[in-house]
Amino acid sequence: MPEKRLLLVDDHEMIREGLRALLDGVAGLRVVGEAGNGHEAIGACRELMPDLILMDLNMPLLDGISAVSLIHARWSDIRILALTSDVSESNAALALDAGAQGYLLKRSRKDVLLSAIAQVCIGNVFLDQGLDAAQVQALRAAGASSSGVTLTARERQLLKLIAEGARNRDVAELLSISLKTVETHRLNLMKKLDVHNAAELTQWAFRMGLLGKL
Repeated sequence: MPEKRLLLVDDHEMIREGLRALLDGVAGLRVVGEAGNGHEAIGACRELMPDLILMDLNMPLLDGISAVSLIHARWSDIRILALTSDVSESNAALALDAGAQGYLLKRSRKDVLLSAIAQVCIGNVFLDQGLDAAQVQALRAAGASSSGVTLTARERQLLKLIAEGARNRDVAELLSISLKTVETHRLNLMKKLDVHNAAELTQWAFRMGLLGKL
């Protein structure tokens, strides 16, 4: 099997150094680059064209889920394994919907990390055993609601942020998009869900399980 080229994406240099040391010398794997946020990850993909990305989700400038979505849209052959400390079925569903092929917790052992990498590289979906797989599947299925409404990963991400109390300006800064773009997304989301205020959007977020287990 050809050597797999890995890109490490995490805003903590110590985490990246630890992963590099952990994977150094593993047969069939080679770390070819690092990035500290989503913007850097996109640039590294353009320059290095890795086979696999180990992607943190909570990062400044451009968060991991947004980066996953953008990278998957541009380079669908690049496999992405979300590597995070966030034990959240809703975030796992968002990451998988955005284009990640796996979701692994940072507390995992080396053998589990290598197993996750192997599974993702051959096209399988990997989900950490610390998560409720049935709940993740239910949350992903909730994207197509009983009323026939289907939300994209970005729309679900936006809905989650609004329900958590983020203002339009906060969302714009978090997702590194313009305030006008956020306002347009929000209006489209309200039209799609046939709601008229933030309270009704929050009800939809609870219904879809985006604010945690119901």
